[in-house]
Amino acid sequence: MDLLNTLVDKGLRRELPTRDEALAVLATSDDDVLDVVAAAGKVRRHWFGQRVKLNYLVNLKSGLCPEDCSYCSQRLGSKADILKYTWLKPDEASQAAAAGLAGGAKRVCLVASGRGPTDRDVDRVSDTIKAIKDQNENVEVCACLGLLSDGQAERLREAGADAYNHNLNTSEGTYGDITTTHTYADRVDTVQKAHAAGLSACSGLIAGMGESDEDLVDVVYSLRELDPDSVPVNFLIPFEGTPLAKEWNLTPQRCLRILAMVRFVCPDVEVRIAGGREVHLRTMQPLALHLANSIFLGDYLTSEGQAGKADLDMIADAGFEVESAGEVTLPEHRGSVGGGCGSHADAGCGSHGSAGCGSHESAGCGSHEGGSVCGSASSAPAASAASVASAASVASAASAEKPTDARTDLVAVRRRGAGTDLAPNA
Repeated sequence: MDLLNTLVDKGLRRELPTRDEALAVLATSDDDVLDVVAAAGKVRRHWFGQRVKLNYLVNLKSGLCPEDCSYCSQRLGSKADILKYTWLKPDEASQAAAAGLAGGAKRVCLVASGRGPTDRDVDRVSDTIKAIKDQNENVEVCACLGLLSDGQAERLREAGADAYNHNLNTSEGTYGDITTTHTYADRVDTVQKAHAAGLSACSGLIAGMGESDEDLVDVVYSLRELDPDSVPVNFLIPFEGTPLAKEWNLTPQRCLRILAMVRFVCPDVEVRIAGGREVHLRTMQPLALHLANSIFLGDYLTSEGQAGKADLDMIADAGFEVESAGEVTLPEHRGSVGGGCGSHADAGCGSHGSAGCGSHESAGCGSHEGGSVCGSASSAPAASAASVASAASVASAASAEKPTDARTDLVAVRRRGAGTDLAPNA
């Protein structure tokens, strides 16, 4: 397929696909999904080899959020029967993190519900970061605390945080339909604050909220422009008691196409399969490892995930290997912090100015190996205008098809781990 050959070639060169090409990936048929996975897998392996980075979530404060994000079980007015508790103490959070690290996690993600942290909250989280880092050598710590005020990102960085997560979630055009208590611009501002403070920016999306293919492409292109180092791809978990409880819009094949599109648009970024993979990818999760190089281990914030040992077995059985603490996730050209998958001026993904491939400490978004190949790939046939237009023309029809096999039995509220007396699922 000319389209896929072109996208592979662009991915090896960190060149931005056209919007029509990105839409065409989402519009491919289920019959072609293995071809799409194989093509995007070439790009993933070029930048990351067979490595899979493991991340572990610790929910520092659960529920009772004043924001009205429609997808969230912790939202204002949520009737979802989730755990609700206030701030974990630093030693409690450190113990929770230790379980994930023992299971092979390389990064701990500290998350707290709420609009954004107060200065006192930043002090609490800073103490927690120090406790975790004092007890675990080489651990990466990412904070996810909501909207940041001036100076807070710098304080987190000084406390030892390596990264900050704040997802865009959906396109700017549809953001007001999902959340009314803050704006899309607020989210962009927080990602920019984190980046400016020297934190590794982490920002992603949620698929399956009823958005169109155009919306998905919009948000991924916006992420590329924001230049994060990692892009988590969440698949909506339709919790009972939330406004989106009936939104079952995803099939395993559609999830794979979405991940492939993200990989092609941000070829060397750390693409992470996040919440909802067990619910929507189900038995096709191993195929997704050919597209993403990062997953969460065990449970999520308010829902239960696959058992940690099952995750490790899946990775091994699929022929991948867990990335060790001593390995560098991002490619050498991206540096340890900063640079992302976005393009600045007319340069390729991760490069700055017009220097092109190899600039900015060997520029790109995702592996430290194979950098010398970037820009030297043989040219593939250009996608014919007819094939791209034809595929893109059926995008709306493809995205409008709703699955009939909603698996509500796979949505399990978390009852173990952080905030409970039960052992975590790690």
